[in-house]
Amino acid sequence: MPFPVLAALFALRATVVSAVSSAVSSGVSTPPTPVVLPLSDALRAAMTGTSWREGCPVPLDDLRLVMVPFVDPAGASHAGRLILHADSADAVAGVLLDLYQQRFPITSLRPAYEFGGDDDAMMRANNSSAFNCRPVAGSSTWSQHSYGRAVDLNPLWNPYVRGARIDPPQGRLFVDRDPDRPGTIVADGVVVTAFQAIGWRWGGRWSRAKDYQHFSATGR
Repeated sequence: MPFPVLAALFALRATVVSAVSSAVSSGVSTPPTPVVLPLSDALRAAMTGTSWREGCPVPLDDLRLVMVPFVDPAGASHAGRLILHADSADAVAGVLLDLYQQRFPITSLRPAYEFGGDDDAMMRANNSSAFNCRPVAGSSTWSQHSYGRAVDLNPLWNPYVRGARIDPPQGRLFVDRDPDRPGTIVADGVVVTAFQAIGWRWGGRWSRAKDYQHFSATGR
């Protein structure tokens, strides 16, 4: 592709991203349409060696940057960012737009590479995320996050629980599923309902463990 065409595409991308960020931060009553973009060269470089590396089950070409609005626990609006598989990006963007419209609070919505791909750090920070090339904890099997087909929401407030194990450990205070506590994901609540509408399943319904933060296309 000729350089002038590439330059024009990058300029257009920057304009769209700037418009979304400005609209969300200004607190407009009608949220902007989510933006789904191919990964830029700069983003690919930032992800390589952190949330993605050679040998991961999905190539960078199959991933997308998704920009969506979200509302924080104080009620302020922000522009959030996720990395998702191209075949899931539009559907999940629609779910998050629905949660924004319903004012479901999300503390932080930042890609895993900004945390060095450290899942524990993201959970402690209550950061919601999607793609992160890593195995299922305690195994050699790729997590569904490694395919960009899983999302964790408010992981501190919605911890993983299996017997005495709680991840993150700081999530022990939130093991009970109080539907009146902001940011808590409960059966038949707005988050579970929204993901069910696109065919994704909730880890809170697993039988041997409960992963209250986790939604995926496969149910794993």
